[in-house]
Amino acid sequence: MRVFCDKSGITVRQYWNTILKELFRKSIHLCTALIPFLLSRFYWIVLGLLFSALVCYCSAEICRLKGRKVPLISAVTEAAARKRDENRFVMGPVTLVLGIIISALLWNEPAAAIGILSLAFGDGLASLAGKLFGQVKLPLTNGKTAAGSLTCFTATFCAVFVYAGNSVLALLIAAAAMFIEMLPLKDWDNLFIPVVLGGLAQFLLPKI
Repeated sequence: MRVFCDKSGITVRQYWNTILKELFRKSIHLCTALIPFLLSRFYWIVLGLLFSALVCYCSAEICRLKGRKVPLISAVTEAAARKRDENRFVMGPVTLVLGIIISALLWNEPAAAIGILSLAFGDGLASLAGKLFGQVKLPLTNGKTAAGSLTCFTATFCAVFVYAGNSVLALLIAAAAMFIEMLPLKDWDNLFIPVVLGGLAQFLLPKI
């Protein structure tokens, strides 16, 4: 039995395995929405924990690629890894944590929070929506979908508006998030979204 009558030949089981992996991966994205709250209270402790987690993850990935699996970390990585990541160092968690750390170090608290929330909700939900409803592909985007891009815009707008209470700021940040998400950056959008949008928010906040 096939899910789609197209050239891909994806089976029902393969389709739902992909969706479950995406749900698991994006649930990690959504959890990063808690980080701005934690940073506002335990700034250096949270940054220290994030850096430590990054070092532990990189060490575990190197061990995994050498055939020595690290309990829990390697299992989580394999559960969340995309097909393109098979037998490769999975960069997604690295760029995710680096994006948050750099944004927190570069920008003031409200701007960094906006960048991180845009990553958590905008990018976090875009890929899932694209997998579930992405029938319309966007040209020159390496497979990005209209559903994913619109979800990124909507989720980012809502998150920024709830946080900052400014519809103009939310509109501009959401438009920028959608543009970055549309670029064929693979896992590097985890880095660019919080850093670029945090910088844009810091520039715009005094002017709006």
